[in-house]
Amino acid sequence: MEQHRTRPPQYRPRRGAPVPAQGGRAAGGGVRRDGPAARRPAPARVRQQPGATRPRLTGLGGGLFCGASMFVLACLDALLFDGSATVYGVLFLPVCLLTALWVRPGDLVTAPVVVPIAFAVGLPPLADDGGGGLAGHFMGLVTALALQAGWLYGGTLAAVLVVAVRRIRLIGRRTAQRRDRARGLPSDRQAR
Repeated sequence: MEQHRTRPPQYRPRRGAPVPAQGGRAAGGGVRRDGPAARRPAPARVRQQPGATRPRLTGLGGGLFCGASMFVLACLDALLFDGSATVYGVLFLPVCLLTALWVRPGDLVTAPVVVPIAFAVGLPPLADDGGGGLAGHFMGLVTALALQAGWLYGGTLAAVLVVAVRRIRLIGRRTAQRRDRARGLPSDRQAR
């Protein structure tokens, strides 16, 4: 029995997309060659400067990185420092900054959202259960969140500030690129 495709093929050009150049005659009457020598360099937004490679996390990737990092750091804190809340809070700040720096420009809004969630994800190894089973462990988590609210707010504020600075720089670059395009100047600025 034959199965028919339900989706159109993915290789069709989208509506409004530029049509690729057709083979045939070049402008001077000669034959145009589309070989490796005829290829144009990559656009400026794709080229990377040497030594400027940085991780780019999606919103989900930033959340997973932040949550996994905080859980691992909490486990290490419980093993090495007997569950010190201060050590956990101090370790939370660089994780917040790295998450805000490494998230993609299109997903900047997610960094301040995932940071407090990651703080809570890392707390179970540090929370005191009080000997009351599941309810006692839940109350220990709530108590730990309440007592460590300063670190939680500080890390979230640091992530918000980094995201705000990155967003302002991104808007400035885009405005300058539009201005350069309007003037007809080539733009080598790279969106970060």
